[in-house]
Parts: sequence; structure tokens; C-alpha cells
Amino acid sequence: MASVDTTRNSRQSEKSVTGTVGQANAGKVVSGGRKPDSPAGAFPTVEWEHRMLDVTQAGGPRSQDVRAPSYEELRPFGHRETAGFPVYKNLERRLLEAGGHPDPEIAHVLATCAAYAYSDARTLSMIMARMGLEDNHCQMIQTSVDAMLICSTAFLIQSKSGRVAILCYRGTEPLNFINWLSDIDVEPERIGYQIGDPRATVHAGVYRNVRATRYEVMNMLRRACDRQGTHPPRGDGASQVHDSYGSPPAEGNLEALYITGHSQGGAMAALMGVMLRHERKYKEALGDRLRAVYTFGQPMIGDPAFAEACERDEFLREHVIRYVYDSDIVPHLPSTASGPFRHFGREYHYRVPHLRNSLIDTLTRPRCAPQSRRGQWETRRRPTSQMPGLLGLPMSALSFIARKFEATRSLPAVYSVDDHLPQHYIAALTPAGVTNEYGD
Repeated sequence: MASVDTTRNSRQSEKSVTGTVGQANAGKVVSGGRKPDSPAGAFPTVEWEHRMLDVTQAGGPRSQDVRAPSYEELRPFGHRETAGFPVYKNLERRLLEAGGHPDPEIAHVLATCAAYAYSDARTLSMIMARMGLEDNHCQMIQTSVDAMLICSTAFLIQSKSGRVAILCYRGTEPLNFINWLSDIDVEPERIGYQIGDPRATVHAGVYRNVRATRYEVMNMLRRACDRQGTHPPRGDGASQVHDSYGSPPAEGNLEALYITGHSQGGAMAALMGVMLRHERKYKEALGDRLRAVYTFGQPMIGDPAFAEACERDEFLREHVIRYVYDSDIVPHLPSTASGPFRHFGREYHYRVPHLRNSLIDTLTRPRCAPQSRRGQWETRRRPTSQMPGLLGLPMSALSFIARKFEATRSLPAVYSVDDHLPQHYIAALTPAGVTNEYGD
């Protein structure tokens, strides 16, 4: 079976021993979670999470805890800072003081964060340092249970002062079969708390994967709100892999929280935003700190009743911001064959005029840079609709192939898998004057 934990096979013999211990300790919460009789201030664990945690007890969630490399390490030659490095000089202040959303710089930062979440904590921490969060602290929690179609990975990146944090969910990994099965597990499931219509349902695969790491994520956020703890040692930039989550920076309390993700990670980010707004214990602790949810190429997560309930919440209506790149097929999913689904929040669509760009490229070649993917962002009053039936799936595969050949590259596509790739979102959201996310 597929698994994103590359150390799993080498630890099979250890699991056979720890599995016996896990059975003896059934009902305990793995890696920092708490039982229902935990002290005040802890988050109680419901029966479903206990059963899931029993399954994962033998191996337990895999975690990483790293500190970003310094600017001296990132730039061993030349000046520590230049006009283009870091990409944003006062990024923490921008995240703290953003007057409204969407913010173009924040959108670029979070699109970059969501794209590099397909890597590991060390790489993501490095990229966010280059973007402007110097000496950031990055924690990763990952749970994988193949038989339950669970492959859930979340990152928490906290600024040096501790005042800003970004919660980022990894999306569907291209070579992970369990991720794909989770995506198509669209059977409707009712959420475990009241939000508008009691009959409202959500995408079962997304909901299960959010819950799989929810209590570990909430414990990381709880610690991020405390002043206790110190940075983990840098140690040549290498990550620490262990069964606890490490400690957040000590300089200050968390003030601003952003949630983001690409693809299924975007769906998980949006659903976590709903949870923070509508689960009382979370709203009281973190509701005032949550600034916005930015998603990229996000599929739909709930039925029309769920979407309508979210639209009645002012924060979810105005501060859940979805970006759709050109003909990206994923925002149109699940299709109507899976039942009714609908988006909520504000949508921005990047429209690329392929035929016009192709004509410009033909007339100006080789004097000017290619224009093939140049377009503009537009606000959509009506959200992206569901794909009718399943015919769009082979159409999107054909468009992917067509984009690889010059003769067919300019043909418009109704649905495209190629447009779902995270690098297109980064390129479309990169502000004028910014070269790339590396600050070169």
C-alpha cells in the first residue's frame, strides 16, 4: 500500500513490538493528545478519534520540528540582504497588519507555502525564510492509515517572534494512491457539530483527513499561543524526527493565524476554518486570531445546505478566499455524478486568453518573452459550478497532452489537469517586480 512515510518499511520490526504495547494502551491519545479527563484547557477527544488513534498507536504520527536556516546560511556569498532578498522585507508586519483580504503579497506568500508543502518541513521552512519569515519555526504532523484512506499532513510555520503562524495542509500527492482514493471518497457525511441546516453534509474523505490530525494540530496551535518553550537547535539545518512536537518560539503569543492549502489541502484548510468558527472550544481559543483562509485549486467540500450555512457566517463569506487558475478541473469537482456540492467564500479566477497570446507570440517572436500563460485575475460573483457527469475527466487529460505541444498549446480547454499544477498559481500571483520565491 502507498505511504508518504519513507521510514515506514525500515521500522516494520519495531512496529510489531510497539503494536502489542499499543493494544495494551488502547484509548490513549498519540503524541501529545489528551484523554477526555485531561486538565482544564485541553481539547477533549471524541470516540471517533480514540478509535482512529488506536489504529495508529503502533506506528504513531510522524512529525518533524525544524528551525529555518539563517540568512547567512542561505546566502553564503555576497550580501546578507539585497533588493530582492528576502522577497518581502517586512513580511511578519504585513501578515499582522493587513487591512483587508485578499492581499496580493499575502496571496503570493501563501500560494508558495501551499506549493512547497508537498515537500518536507526542512524545505518548507527554508522557502518561507526566503519569502521573509527569518528564523521561522516549522512543525509537521503526518498520519497515514491506508485501510481508512487517511493520508493527512499539516505544517505549522511560526515567525521568530511567535506573533504570526501559517497552518498549511498538503494536497493530493501525485504518486500517492491512498490520496487519490481519499479524493474520490465523496460519500456525504454529517459534521459533528451544528452549523445551519442539521442535514448539511460534507465530503467524507476530506472530513476524515482533517480529523485525523486535528487534535495534534490544535495542540500545536495551543502551544503557539503560550509563551513557554524555546527554538529547537538548528544543527546544520537538519530536521528532527520524533514523536513529540517540539516547542514554539518564546518571544510572544500568537496574534495572527492564516490557513492555506492547494488541491485537497485547500479543502482541508477551508474545513478547518469552518471548525475554528463553529466549534465553541476552538472559536473561544483561536477565533479572534484567525485572519483569513486562502486556498488554491480547491475542490468543493460540502452540499448546498453546508455552503449556504457558511455563507451566512460573515467571516467565512468574506475571508475564505479561493483562487482558480484558468481551466483547472479540480474546483469543478466532485462532479454532479457524485451528488450536489457547492463552493462558499470569495472566488478569484485567472483567465488566460490562449488564442490571443498565441497570436502575440507569433508576431513578436523572438523579440519578446512568451505570453502563452499571461492573463488577469477576475472576481467571480458566481462560484465555479460542478462538472456535469464524468465526461470532463478524459477531456482534462487530453488538454494536459495538448499543452505539451506548440501546435496545440493555444487551444482553449474546458477542463485541464495541467492548470491545476501549483507552479501556475505561484506564477499568476507573483506581484510585478518580484522575480521568484527564492529571492534571486
